Amino acid sequence: MKKDIHPKYFPDAKVSCACGAIFAVGSTKPELKVEICGNCHPFYTGAEKIVDTAGRVERFKSKIAKTAAKPRVTKKTTKKQKK
Repeated sequence: MKKDIHPKYFPDAKVSCACGAIFAVGSTKPELKVEICGNCHPFYTGAEKIVDTAGRVERFKSKIAKTAAKPRVTKKTTKKQKK
């Protein structure tokens, strides 16, 4: 292995999740912060959890509510008679 080209390795790097879970992994950074971990990920827990970034979910739900409230307008097509 060449000297002075590899980053420093931290075998017990601290990982803290937004759910409050803290665990250790090997990393090139001493501390990591994540939004979702194996303790709170919907795939592993089976619970539905919506990860909202910048209010996208609320905007989508409000769009759906607006379109559901409006009555549907359909255009009637008329054929022009040939002379």
